[in-house]
Amino acid sequence: MKRRNKRIKECYKLVDKDKVYEIKEAIKILKQTPQPKFNQSVELSLKLGIDPKKTEQSVRGSVVLPYGTGKQKKVLVFCEDEKLTQEAKEAGADFVGFKDLIEKVEKGWMEFDALICPPTLMRQISKLGRILGPRGLMPSPKTGTVTNEIAKAVKEIKKGRVEFKNDKDGGIHLSVGKISFSWEEIEENISCLIEAIRKKKPAGLKGHYIQTVAISTTMGPGMKIANS
Repeated sequence: MKRRNKRIKECYKLVDKDKVYEIKEAIKILKQTPQPKFNQSVELSLKLGIDPKKTEQSVRGSVVLPYGTGKQKKVLVFCEDEKLTQEAKEAGADFVGFKDLIEKVEKGWMEFDALICPPTLMRQISKLGRILGPRGLMPSPKTGTVTNEIAKAVKEIKKGRVEFKNDKDGGIHLSVGKISFSWEEIEENISCLIEAIRKKKPAGLKGHYIQTVAISTTMGPGMKIANS
């Protein structure tokens, strides 16, 4: 515990909590901080100027990060159609099926990171909403996980597609890579994500949309970064 506290103190010595950093400078500082014995994720947190209680101001979407997140996601595809099933398997889906997989999920099995299904099955899958919803795994057309282009969706998720959605406080928090990535790779992932969120600005929203952006590692200090 003493060793961990010492590392954290050393990290904070490199950070000015009142400064707004340029992305490149912030990333370089994160990479200079003493690292724990695992490959930390780089996290991005945004505070949006929306009213999260108003459904018309909700922000939700997906984007393929150029360099992925550094985590290989396990993809489950709900499918009955033989052709789509074959396409899903060839695209790299980890689990493909329907009734058998629904039963497993109902019993608490959650060994997957993303779920895809065609529109025709959504009514039958809706009963899993109470299980999948709180975990952010319920398929949605807005995030491209309810689609007939199953193979395309699987490949994009495997390549590095991430879904974003504002929380109850109007924030969005996502991993944008690993600290082992080059600073250029992290910067490009961040720029790509911010641009995707910017494009989802609710129509008619007044005031500053993206209010603050901060970057941090899993167990490191956060830094505010410029987003203009």
